[in-house]
Amino acid sequence: MIQEKITTRDRLISAALKLFYAEGIGAVTVDAIAAKAGVTKRTLYYHFSSKDDLIVAYLEAKDQPSRALMQRWFDETRGDIAAKTRGIFLNLAQSACHAKWKGCGFLRTSAELANLPGHPALKVGANHKKRFEGWLQQQYEQARIFDATRLARQVILLLDGSFSVVLLHKDPSYMETAGDAAYRLVTAALQTVDRTAEIEPIPLRSAS
Repeated sequence: MIQEKITTRDRLISAALKLFYAEGIGAVTVDAIAAKAGVTKRTLYYHFSSKDDLIVAYLEAKDQPSRALMQRWFDETRGDIAAKTRGIFLNLAQSACHAKWKGCGFLRTSAELANLPGHPALKVGANHKKRFEGWLQQQYEQARIFDATRLARQVILLLDGSFSVVLLHKDPSYMETAGDAAYRLVTAALQTVDRTAEIEPIPLRSAS
């Protein structure tokens, strides 16, 4: 099996992923990232023109794996689409029990950059959230749920709210409670679909 060569840029992004997530973007210096990657500060600046560029690369590297993980949790949860939605929350609650869990890297980074509305990393974070919201909407549309757009937004609000509250209280049960609320929302939407399907069209009378 041919192993893919890890480039210097990859090592720098890997170091940024570990340090930025664990300590926050403000607390981590470029010197610390260079040391973690085993390169000089000059080499770091050869690949990234600034710390801001490295922050953007950090979030871009988290985007697809984070969405893929939550989609896998959804797919692997048994039951209907309401149960699958709650499965995302339950798996996140388990992750939040780990000592190294520090919440959502996208939300934490956005909070640190709140006074810099034009920062390119904010756009990366917003796009990540919108992509996952769009994916949820597609799942609900496939289940023929009315107003799937609104439902997906409601679930995202519960998800991101639970990220923040669990990080504050260090209590993963808040995420489980948010999952129960999401389950009830989706179940109610599914019941509306069932009632609509039960309505039979009235046959047209033939002309006499």
